Amino acid sequence: MHVTDRSLPPDLHRDTLAVRVALERSQYGENSEALYLTSSFVQPDAETSARRFAGTEEGFTYTRTSNPTVASFEQRLAALEGTEAAIAASSGMGAILMMCMGLLKAGDHVVCSRSVFGSTLGLIGTQFAKFGVETTFVSQTDVAQWRDAIRPTTRLLFAETPTNPLTEVCDIRTLAGLAHDAGALLAVDNCFCTPVLQRPAELGADLVIHSGTKYLDGQGRVLAGAICGPSKLVHDVFGPVVRTAGMALSPFNAWIVLKGLETLGIRMQAQCASALALARWLEAQPGVARVYYPGLASHPQHELAMRQQAGLGSAVVSFDVQGETPEAARRNAFHVIDSTRVCSVTANLGDTKTTIAHPATSSHGRLSETQRQAAGIGQGLVRLAIGLDHITDIQTDLLRGLGTLAP
Repeated sequence: MHVTDRSLPPDLHRDTLAVRVALERSQYGENSEALYLTSSFVQPDAETSARRFAGTEEGFTYTRTSNPTVASFEQRLAALEGTEAAIAASSGMGAILMMCMGLLKAGDHVVCSRSVFGSTLGLIGTQFAKFGVETTFVSQTDVAQWRDAIRPTTRLLFAETPTNPLTEVCDIRTLAGLAHDAGALLAVDNCFCTPVLQRPAELGADLVIHSGTKYLDGQGRVLAGAICGPSKLVHDVFGPVVRTAGMALSPFNAWIVLKGLETLGIRMQAQCASALALARWLEAQPGVARVYYPGLASHPQHELAMRQQAGLGSAVVSFDVQGETPEAARRNAFHVIDSTRVCSVTANLGDTKTTIAHPATSSHGRLSETQRQAAGIGQGLVRLAIGLDHITDIQTDLLRGLGTLAP
């Protein structure tokens, strides 16, 4: 009997979804998803064109609004996150901008973790304040602060977990309950964990934010972002924002991240294992004052992280270098960073190459000192994003600085 139905069966493992979910193959039968580098699409006739531009018939018209390669990336990521749909953006910050533009208006209120990425703090707390959106920043881990901050005008609760760079973990299920009781939405930035470790929608989050620039691509090649969530929000609320504001993901970048998703599972497993080994090793180093990593028993939210994150702690490890004063701590942190020969000194993360950064002067460098202190970003803090380098080489690289710190 000849079988013609090639649709994917239900209940496939996430590892299979990561290599299989995409638009149907073209007439050429390509096994690797096609890259459609075109800005527009030829319509068969004027009447069909009119229906497609009106949105009453499915079909591609212009790449700023939709593209087959971008659609394949969106479908695959939604399948991995377990959401109805996803919509791509030109970057992770573009995705957050899209979310805010779609959901918020003057007079609305946002409750946001004060430990989110520095650019996110600036976008929500400063840029949207210009348009009458108020934001209350609260402790990432203090549920009482989240609850007390909610107002009748609260429309959105926003957190990233674990946070960058201190790896603080929030209770997604509890925050989802608070948001829904108030008639608000919960959005979770899942950049550090990816759907391999954590699926926020399963814990009650309404929206899941991604910077595809990081682990989804995995090799530091392109910028990309996405929002995963219910079809109604994705298509009816965020779709019009992309069409008019233009934060669309390019087909080439979508294709790169689409292929990156195929190795996401094995990369995350390997990088998390190395990160845990390195975190344990750092705890034993005399020049290190404190290590921040959810996989360590010493982490304040260790048990919660192990429940939410598939028993893994992510691939980011941060640590405080010892120093009696902020100036001394910064000097020692710079010494450790500058002494490395293997680690890449760059603020990006999620690469196969291990990266090292000084958050107070890079990712969080544009914040005021008050904001940095509120977020716990000290001058002695060093952030490592563990790649696929051999762990002993990274330990030796760090010892070039840690082993030569001035007493």
